[in-house]
Amino acid sequence: MNRKRIGSIAAIVMLGAIAGHAVASPTCTRQPESQWLSEAEMQKKIGQMGYKDIKVFKKTTSGCYEIYGRTGDGRKAEVYFNPVTGAVVESNVD
Repeated sequence: MNRKRIGSIAAIVMLGAIAGHAVASPTCTRQPESQWLSEAEMQKKIGQMGYKDIKVFKKTTSGCYEIYGRTGDGRKAEVYFNPVTGAVVESNVD
Protein backbone atom coordinates (compact mmCIF):
# COMPACT_ATOMS: atom_id res chain seq x y z
CA MET A 1 0.00 0.00 0.00
CA ASN A 2 1.18 3.47 -0.68
CA ARG A 3 1.54 6.12 2.03
CA LYS A 4 -1.43 8.18 0.83
CA ARG A 5 -3.77 5.21 1.06
CA ILE A 6 -2.49 4.24 4.53
CA GLY A 7 -2.98 7.82 5.71
CA SER A 8 -6.52 7.88 4.35
CA ILE A 9 -7.41 4.58 6.00
CA ALA A 10 -5.95 5.74 9.32
CA ALA A 11 -7.97 8.97 9.15
CA ILE A 12 -11.20 7.09 8.44
CA VAL A 13 -10.59 4.69 11.32
CA MET A 14 -9.88 7.58 13.73
CA LEU A 15 -12.98 9.52 12.64
CA GLY A 16 -15.11 6.41 13.05
CA ALA A 17 -13.78 5.86 16.55
CA ILE A 18 -14.43 9.47 17.52
CA ALA A 19 -17.94 9.45 16.04
CA GLY A 20 -18.76 6.14 17.72
CA HIS A 21 -17.68 7.50 21.07
CA ALA A 22 -19.68 10.69 20.64
CA VAL A 23 -22.98 8.87 20.11
CA ALA A 24 -22.47 6.00 22.53
CA SER A 25 -24.57 6.24 25.66
CA PRO A 26 -23.09 5.36 29.03
CA THR A 27 -23.92 2.11 30.78
CA CYS A 28 -26.26 3.04 33.61
CA THR A 29 -27.17 -0.35 35.07
CA ARG A 30 -27.02 -4.05 34.39
CA GLN A 31 -30.04 -4.73 36.61
CA PRO A 32 -33.01 -6.43 34.92
CA GLU A 33 -35.88 -4.16 33.85
CA SER A 34 -38.02 -5.69 36.60
CA GLN A 35 -35.83 -3.71 39.03
CA TRP A 36 -36.22 -0.39 37.17
CA LEU A 37 -38.47 2.47 38.18
CA SER A 38 -41.52 2.54 35.93
CA GLU A 39 -41.50 5.11 33.14
CA ALA A 40 -44.18 7.10 34.98
CA GLU A 41 -42.16 7.07 38.24
CA MET A 42 -39.01 8.11 36.40
CA GLN A 43 -40.76 10.90 34.51
CA LYS A 44 -42.15 12.23 37.81
CA LYS A 45 -38.67 12.11 39.38
CA ILE A 46 -37.16 13.90 36.36
CA GLY A 47 -39.76 16.66 36.73
CA GLN A 48 -38.94 16.97 40.44
CA MET A 49 -35.28 17.41 39.48
CA GLY A 50 -36.29 20.50 37.51
CA TYR A 51 -36.12 19.18 33.95
CA LYS A 52 -38.94 20.40 31.71
CA ASP A 53 -40.10 20.52 28.10
CA ILE A 54 -39.06 16.89 27.65
CA LYS A 55 -39.13 16.17 23.91
CA VAL A 56 -37.70 12.64 24.12
CA PHE A 57 -37.91 10.09 26.93
CA LYS A 58 -36.60 6.64 26.09
CA LYS A 59 -34.86 3.50 27.27
CA THR A 60 -31.40 2.99 25.80
CA THR A 61 -29.83 -0.31 24.86
CA SER A 62 -27.14 0.32 27.48
CA GLY A 63 -29.50 0.26 30.46
CA CYS A 64 -30.45 3.93 30.87
CA TYR A 65 -33.41 6.22 30.70
CA GLU A 66 -32.46 9.10 28.41
CA ILE A 67 -34.14 12.46 27.94
CA TYR A 68 -33.83 15.43 25.65
CA GLY A 69 -35.36 18.49 27.24
CA ARG A 70 -34.48 21.64 29.15
CA THR A 71 -33.02 22.41 32.54
CA GLY A 72 -34.91 24.54 35.03
CA ASP A 73 -33.13 27.62 33.67
CA GLY A 74 -34.05 26.80 30.07
CA ARG A 75 -30.80 25.31 28.74
CA LYS A 76 -30.96 22.33 26.35
CA ALA A 77 -30.16 19.07 28.10
CA GLU A 78 -29.43 15.49 27.11
CA VAL A 79 -29.39 13.43 30.30
CA TYR A 80 -28.87 9.75 31.07
CA PHE A 81 -30.36 8.36 34.27
CA ASN A 82 -29.80 5.17 36.23
CA PRO A 83 -33.25 3.55 35.89
CA VAL A 84 -32.99 1.76 39.24
CA THR A 85 -32.02 4.72 41.43
CA GLY A 86 -33.03 7.66 39.24
CA ALA A 87 -29.58 9.22 39.65
CA VAL A 88 -28.03 11.25 36.83
CA VAL A 89 -25.24 9.23 35.20
CA GLU A 90 -24.28 11.69 32.48
CA SER A 91 -25.53 15.16 31.58
CA ASN A 92 -24.81 17.20 28.48
CA VAL A 93 -26.14 20.74 28.88
CA ASP A 94 -25.84 23.59 26.36
